[in-house]
Amino acid sequence: MTVLASVLVAVAALLVGGGVGLLLGLRSRSRGGGTSRPRDRRDVPTLAELLQRVFRSAGGGTAVFAPSGDVVLANARATELGVVRDGRPDPRAWAACQQVLADGSPCEVDLSPLEYRARRPTAVVATVRPLGDGFTVVEAADTSEVVRLEATRRDFVANVSHELKTPVGAVGLLAEAVLDAADDPVEVHRFASKILRESTRLGSLVTELIALSRLTGAEKLPELAAVDVDDVVEESLARARLSAEAAGIEITVDDPAGLKVDGDRTLLVTALVNLVENAIAYSPPEASVSVTRRLAGAWIEIAVTDRGIGIAAEHQERVFERFFRVDPARSRATGGTGLGLAIVKHVLANHGGEVRLWSRPGTGSTFTMRLPVRGADVPETDTPELPDPAADAGRAGGST
Repeated sequence: MTVLASVLVAVAALLVGGGVGLLLGLRSRSRGGGTSRPRDRRDVPTLAELLQRVFRSAGGGTAVFAPSGDVVLANARATELGVVRDGRPDPRAWAACQQVLADGSPCEVDLSPLEYRARRPTAVVATVRPLGDGFTVVEAADTSEVVRLEATRRDFVANVSHELKTPVGAVGLLAEAVLDAADDPVEVHRFASKILRESTRLGSLVTELIALSRLTGAEKLPELAAVDVDDVVEESLARARLSAEAAGIEITVDDPAGLKVDGDRTLLVTALVNLVENAIAYSPPEASVSVTRRLAGAWIEIAVTDRGIGIAAEHQERVFERFFRVDPARSRATGGTGLGLAIVKHVLANHGGEVRLWSRPGTGSTFTMRLPVRGADVPETDTPELPDPAADAGRAGGST
């Protein structure tokens, strides 16, 4: 075949191919009603844009740092977990980056917040990897739930093994005593009454242990909603009324204030009932307990004041510990478990608040629940002077 013939064959093939392509294109348009059009390539994201979208939507906190320490890329989660603070790397993360650049091997770093803030991540672990040319990537994850569950399991086992053995052992001994005194109705009644008392205390202990384990992370915390402080006070006093009447204690309360907080009503009532019951238990007969509420700047305060034995200064820091009792004999007499104030502390912490104590031996004590005003960010803690019980008595006008 000559060169001219070869060229003619190639041209013919090109014309045939073009015609077939044009025909197929016309058929395709006719099937679509003539409305379809070629997609504009400007509507298609580039690979770089897709990678940036993936980076920003990642579930973990991810940040890329330059050799100079500048933040090259960081998603929103990286800021939430504290990898990036005010546009700069967390000092601990940057120190780990320098270590990685020095030895070339990935490493883990603890970026847990140094200050506790309610309902925020409390445990953060990050992995730092080199990217070459002095760049590093930090990938952080919130491990708060794992840490809480492990701490709860460990504390629960320790608490159960230490505290439950006493009432369980007492019930066993009393049951043996009942068997030995089977022919003496008076003794049987006496021992049976003690068994009932110990079993009641055992039930209360188990209930409060379960409540405390929930508050410290065994279960997901309930969502916060608008709660009327006046309703919390009213329900709490209603639940404590029988205890007050049995002990001959008068409870005085101030007027409704119309205050609201973001919280869980059931938990807040539980906390306030524990404070009121504690005040009743440590007050002498015919004394009074007062409950007051007020707005103090960005905080709402609910104070419970008694005129009881008071708490010495060396014990005031420990009264919120589990099972700590200032007067163990009095706690046994009143059926206390030593968990009430620990529950109050955790309820307030889970609401972004705190509980404070003012006390003077021989004068009385004031426990104050402090909660952020509804809708406000959790404010920084301040140190206002807590009310003196004697002065506070004048603020509580009514009684219940």
